[in-house]
Amino acid sequence: MSRADQAETRVHPLNDRERTILRLVVQSFVDTAGPVGSRFLSANFDLGLSPASIRNTMNELEARGYLDHPYTSAGRVPTERGYRAFVDGLTEHARLSDRERQFVRSHIDEASRDTEALVRESSRLIGQLANLLGVALSPRIATGILERLEIVPLSSTRLMFVISIKGGLIRTIIMHAESELSRSALDRMVSLLNERLAGLTLEEIRRTCKARVRDLRTEDTGIVRLLMDDSSMLFSEPPETRQLELGGTGNILSQPEFRAPESLKDLVSLLDDEVAVVRLLEDQATEGNPLARARVRIGSENKDRDGAERVKQYSVVTAPYQRASMRGTIGVIGPMRMDYARVIAVVEGMAALLSWSPDAGDQAD
Repeated sequence: MSRADQAETRVHPLNDRERTILRLVVQSFVDTAGPVGSRFLSANFDLGLSPASIRNTMNELEARGYLDHPYTSAGRVPTERGYRAFVDGLTEHARLSDRERQFVRSHIDEASRDTEALVRESSRLIGQLANLLGVALSPRIATGILERLEIVPLSSTRLMFVISIKGGLIRTIIMHAESELSRSALDRMVSLLNERLAGLTLEEIRRTCKARVRDLRTEDTGIVRLLMDDSSMLFSEPPETRQLELGGTGNILSQPEFRAPESLKDLVSLLDDEVAVVRLLEDQATEGNPLARARVRIGSENKDRDGAERVKQYSVVTAPYQRASMRGTIGVIGPMRMDYARVIAVVEGMAALLSWSPDAGDQAD
């Protein structure tokens, strides 16, 4: 919602009748995918209001930008603003059932030791539970905590750096360096480096490595110089290391919003652009977003860095999950006409079940 919309809402908040009518219009439109009229609401809900009174309230909601009149039909459909008001204050809290949680947990447990399998299975499960497109992005290695650094000499000029991250992930990088350290001297150097670097995130090491190891240059010029010159490469996270998985593509393709050839073409174009989807998820998942707490972006609230309009017809619901010290993203992409209470419950439930700490030894409840 824009600042102007927020200001107008504060000055002219919805009254109880308007809130009720807006909530029922959104829920009915989600269920039927067709415009909702005053007679439909009067016949299907015990409102104690005449169709004329309901129609007047709908006219007021339309005038204030919460509903739209798509064509000559007497029915109304929600606007972006209407969906935002619904999500922010009118939708009921929901959560996964115990049976669904047990179902998800059993599948997650089977894949929990393999990050790639876990991300793949998570996208499939969330797509199935939400009946929309499930998306899962692997944890960010940069937020992982260094458990231990090993340096293995492969030749007189080649070294293999083995970066062990708390939680079980390992990254290996082969670098060229001039170093004539004996095995015992190399072991001592590795011990000193671990004293300085272990317990920090890779991102912290990348930023502060020079200052932390500068005084070790007298011990060995080659390795320390390499760390000082190439720490950004050693401890960075190349984009290709992020794994993106999509699950339930058929679910979103079956939605009536994508029956038109142009809408279908835009959707296929988006799903084929992995970089754009990753950016969409990363823009959602800010570091300050609480763990397993869903964030909802509706329509134009989504941003496409390439300037395309294609993301403005979707709603994106995401939540961060945490494996050991590393955060990933789980979520759902669908049309703006989605069952937000259900989707939020699925996303938050999946994020909580995916989150795991080696100290806790199990997924979060």
